[in-house]
This record gives sequence, structure tokens and C-alpha cells, in this order.
Amino acid sequence: MNLRVEWRQSVALTGTVIKYISASMLLPLGVSLVYGEDTLVFVTAIGVVAAVGLVLEQAASDTDLGRREAFLFVALVWGAVAVIGAVPYLIAGFRTSSTVGLSVASPAAFLESVTNALFESMSGFTTTGSTVLGEISFERHSHALLMWRQLTQWLGGMGIIVLMVAILPEIAANGAQLIDSETPGPELQKLTPKIVETARLLWLFYIAFTALYIALLYGLAVADSTTGVINAPEMNLYNAIAHGLTTLPTGGFSPQADSIAAFSPTVQWVVVPFMIVAGVNFALFYFLLQGEYRSFLRDREFQAYVGAVLGLVLILWGLLFNGAAEFGTVGSGARGVVNTGALERSLRQAAFQIGSLMNSTGYATSNFEQWDEPAQLVLLVAFFIGGSAGSTGGGIKVLRWLIILKTGRRALFSATHPDAVRPIRLGGRVIDEDAVRAVFGFTLLYLLVFAVASVLIGLDSTRIANPDFELEIIDIISASIATLGNIGPGFGPLGPFGSFEPFPTTSKLLMIGLMWIGRLEIIPVLVLFTGAFWTR
Repeated sequence: MNLRVEWRQSVALTGTVIKYISASMLLPLGVSLVYGEDTLVFVTAIGVVAAVGLVLEQAASDTDLGRREAFLFVALVWGAVAVIGAVPYLIAGFRTSSTVGLSVASPAAFLESVTNALFESMSGFTTTGSTVLGEISFERHSHALLMWRQLTQWLGGMGIIVLMVAILPEIAANGAQLIDSETPGPELQKLTPKIVETARLLWLFYIAFTALYIALLYGLAVADSTTGVINAPEMNLYNAIAHGLTTLPTGGFSPQADSIAAFSPTVQWVVVPFMIVAGVNFALFYFLLQGEYRSFLRDREFQAYVGAVLGLVLILWGLLFNGAAEFGTVGSGARGVVNTGALERSLRQAAFQIGSLMNSTGYATSNFEQWDEPAQLVLLVAFFIGGSAGSTGGGIKVLRWLIILKTGRRALFSATHPDAVRPIRLGGRVIDEDAVRAVFGFTLLYLLVFAVASVLIGLDSTRIANPDFELEIIDIISASIATLGNIGPGFGPLGPFGSFEPFPTTSKLLMIGLMWIGRLEIIPVLVLFTGAFWTR
């Protein structure tokens, strides 16, 4: 068969990316030196990963990519970083009780341990936040390993390809089509004449917000220490950095087993606006930088996004305050009774969970598995809406929903005015019909993959050996959308303080694939499995 894809070029560039990703392990290596934990693990991991990158880099000398090679490269990179990201988990957990440590007790145990490590790594880089760690604690896992876990989400948040376009000339030459294949949403908004400058600008915004957020979190700990107020656990420098690396990318990994619920209400309120900001199209912040405030505020997707967040928060606030199970124990314990602090607490929980789940962050301040069904239904709606195009959030995206709604409105108009020509407009701009068809094509594929995956996970769940891990239909559905939408937690035992570890290996492999194709918005991965991609 005569292949029409120069796959060696894609493999060579993937090797370059892997080589530079190995350098990012210097951060957890530094943490390991500070705490005296797992230093050899990260020295070994850096050497292994760098060597793999150098070998793959030799696959081709010409790294100029066509459109097909660009699709292959992007898919390969995201698959490859998940594989190399699993290396520290496997080494650190070898001969321990860690669920992600390498086990050689039997072929089945070996396969399960590798799958678990790959699941955790893919969940990190795709900023999903679902976990298979049986126990999240510094007693079970080192500070360095958990820092690597957090760092994978920060690297994946704005996009590995966007980062490489910003810093590597050999990849920047193919920048436009590569970023177009990776960036979440229907299109990339070009801010500057050169795509390299746009990539650098997006990462500068990302770094600036992360630094500000870390400073605020650590500032709270410093302020508490001066007043004599000590919260447990303390938002010390480690915790501030760890959560700074997982909030802006809408990842949700936390070194605390209780997630953000472990911290004070003040910390929880600080987290909320940054989660919401992470769901905004980062390109819009360029307008703020240029002083074009009207362009920022008049963006239709931004308006719809803010409106959806506020609307869902108000609905959920009302449901929680008026009797959701979580608030039946506030104050006197009577359901629906106005207790001291109930108003603030219900608003905080509503704002936090909508901000977390609509943007696919996955943090939690409450076990919403215990909430009433209407409140859980609101969360499910937030799952499907998603963040903005060009943000770090997951889901279908607000921009796509706007186009779908406007197309539906046009269909109703055309029913009574069949001869009228009515283009789809968004913010005064006419949306190309090809773009409209692409939105519907993506949404149909998204829902189809979601439905098929739900059925397969449901069928495979009958093989779960753990009698305490009982799944209802809504829990199975949430497992599918949580991984495909890069959201993280689901319902039932998959809730914010639960784990995906009891699933059979086959289900976890399926969900690894869902996270992979979900992060790349399905088409760049699925197109690789068509014969026309390789031969015509």
C-alpha cells in the first residue's frame, strides 16, 4: 500500500517535544531535593524520557508538515506525553501498594498497573482530573510525585503544541495548522500578524494569571500567620503552587484528598473567580491589554458564558438553600430552614461547583453525590455546556451552542419565509456555512461517541469485582461525559472524592481514549482511523 502520509516527520517532531517535556521534570526533581523524597525516581525518569525523545528525533531530518502530517503529529504528541508522563508514577510506586506503581506480580497485574499510570498521566495532561489513585496523601505519595501530577495539568492546559510553537522554531514553521488542530473550540482567534507571537501572548496571559493566583493563595497563608489564625491544612507555598498549577488549566488535581474542601471558606471564594476566568477565551484578554474594553464586554460568547454561569449559580443556590441534602445539616439541621451561615454557604457551594464543573476544573468543596436529584441535574447541564472556545475549559463549548441555537432559530424563520436568505450572525460577523456544518458535525460526533462509550462502560461495569463500587445508570453516564468532556468527577462513587480505580482495565483503557480524543476535540484523532487519511 502506498501511504500518502510522511509519518516519519511527525514522529521526529514528536521526539523533539518529548525531549523538551523531560526538562519540565526538573521542577518535581527540585521538590524531591527539598523534601528528600523520590530524587532517584526523577533523575531516572528525566534520563529515560530524554533518551526516548532523542531517539525518535532521528526518524527524519525534514520536519516540514503537510495537513495530514499535522493531524498525525498533534495526535501523536498528546498520546506520547501521556505515555512518558506515566514513567514517574510507575517507578515511584514500584514494589509499593500504590495503584499507579509498576507491578510484576502477574501479567494481569502488570497490565493493570501500566493502565492505571497511563490513566493518571492522560487525565493530567488533558486536564480531565479523573483519578485512579486509591489514596491521595503525602504518606502514600511523595511531594515530588504529586507536584509532577499537578504540573502535567498546567502543561496541558494552554496546550502543549501552543507552547512548542511559542518556543521552538522547527515547530513554529508549521504553527498555524498545528494550533488549529489542538486549540479547543471552532477556531483560533489570531491576535497578531504572526502565529508565533499569538502563541507567546496566550502563554504570557496564562503564566501571569497563574502567578497572580499563586501569590493570592500564599498571601492568605501569610495573612493568617500574622493574625494567629492557623487553618488545617495550611495554604503553604507548596499547596499554593500545587493549586496554582491546576486551577487555570481547569485540571482539578489537588494534593489534598478533600480537594478545596480541605481549606477555609476564604480560600474557596478566592478560587471561584479564577476558575471562571479560566473558562473565558484567553484571546479576549488581548483586548483588555489594548484598552479595548468594549470589544471584551460585547463579545457574544463571553456574554453567553457569563449569563450561563450566573443563571446556573442562581438556580443551584435556590435548590441548595431550600433543601438539598447537603444543607440539611447546616445550623439546626432542619431542611429549608434559614440557619446562621446557610445563605452564604449555599451560595459558595453553588458558585464553586458551577465554576468548577462548567469549566471542567473538577475541584470540589462538597460531596454533591449527596445532593438532591434536581441539584445534580443542574450540574449535569453544566457538564454539557462547557467553557468558551479558546479557553482551557472542556465540554462542547459555549460558542458551538450559540451557533446551534441560532441555526435552530433560522430554521423556524425559514419555515414561514422559505425564500429568505438569513445568514448566521454572531457579534455582527457572518458565520461561514462551512463553519456551521462543522459545528453540527462535531456536536453529532461528540454525542455519538458519548452514547456509545456510555453503553460500553455500562456493559463492562458488570465485571467490577468491588462489591462496594455500585454504579447506577446516571453514574455510568457521568463516567462517559466526565472523561470525554475532560471534566473529571462524575456521580455516585465517581464523585469528587471518589476514584475510577475499581473499573476493569478495559473500561479504563476506553476512558483513556475518551480523554485523548476529547482534549483534541475528536476529529484530529478519529480521522487517523479512516482509510482515506492514509491512502487517498
